[in-house]
Amino acid sequence: MLLQRTTRIRPWRRLAAALSAAALGVGLLAGCGSDSDDSADTTGGDAPAGVGGTFPVTVEHAFGTTKVTEAPKRVVSVGYTDDQTVLAFGIKPVGMVDQYPNPAGQSPDINTQWLWVKDKWGDTKSEVVMKNGDDGPNYEKIAALRPDLIVAVYSEIDQAGYDKLSKIAPTVARTKTEKEPFSAPWQDNALHIAKALGKAEEGEKMVADIQAKLDTAKKGHPEFADRTAVVLSWYEKSVAPFTSTDVRGRLVTGLGFTYQTEIDKVAGGDFYTRLSPERVDLVDVDHVFVINDQADQDALKKFELFANLDAVKNGKVSYLLDSEGPAVGAAISQGTLLSMPYAIDELVKAAGQG
Repeated sequence: MLLQRTTRIRPWRRLAAALSAAALGVGLLAGCGSDSDDSADTTGGDAPAGVGGTFPVTVEHAFGTTKVTEAPKRVVSVGYTDDQTVLAFGIKPVGMVDQYPNPAGQSPDINTQWLWVKDKWGDTKSEVVMKNGDDGPNYEKIAALRPDLIVAVYSEIDQAGYDKLSKIAPTVARTKTEKEPFSAPWQDNALHIAKALGKAEEGEKMVADIQAKLDTAKKGHPEFADRTAVVLSWYEKSVAPFTSTDVRGRLVTGLGFTYQTEIDKVAGGDFYTRLSPERVDLVDVDHVFVINDQADQDALKKFELFANLDAVKNGKVSYLLDSEGPAVGAAISQGTLLSMPYAIDELVKAAGQG
């Protein structure tokens, strides 16, 4: 997680403009396709027979309308967590974003080894088309993968980026109603991708099952409704809370907690903000959830302004390891069809202990 090992490694800045049309024209993209099928041996490859779906489908999104005429066999995921949603429907993306940086020399990629995705990936390797922190995806690499669908839903892709991607293959961008990147409810993102894959009904069933699990947890813990809460990380020597519209905030409120929405105002449309010392009071709530790996957790605990919060003094802080150990933080931060069941169970457990 790149808050530099703090939360998901999503860039903590807006993506820069995509490559100019002069540098990456249609002709260049068309010429990037592989002349052989060698990549199928190491990447996701064609979708297995029987994946199916209902087609054609037309998907409206932030940058227009995309028609998918038949079941996609080679899907490239450009959204930070879209690969997991695609995977939930039995399709292994041939290209994906390296959301959490893989330790040098480590194989297989950590992003395919989370306990909620490992079995579904199996031995398949997906080509990395963008690393968290990059200014944008590698368009040439995407073109070389010969995709028949590009999914850029949980993404900062702008109109220029979308235009380039759509010249390679039909591309589905973030939901039409999403005002800011990463602010759509997890349910909307899941249903949006499900529709693009011709799996709308299956997607509705998956979302309903997870929502039922969330509702059951909320009903089983009515005490959460009486507490204010916030999810934060320690990032660049600052307390960095997430907004109520971020997936982490939505999961906490889904359990019944009341979120500290003043953070939304300070964030100004971003999914998180870094607090100056005089604004650390914004996280002085009944329960604090911290998502960091151990080194950053230790640093946060030494920060005097944080240590003096009532929640900290009263033991109402849940420290959740991000990519280390059980990686509960990663599951919460990803908030996908595959990670959500585990995230809900672990978050309820953590809240009850605090």
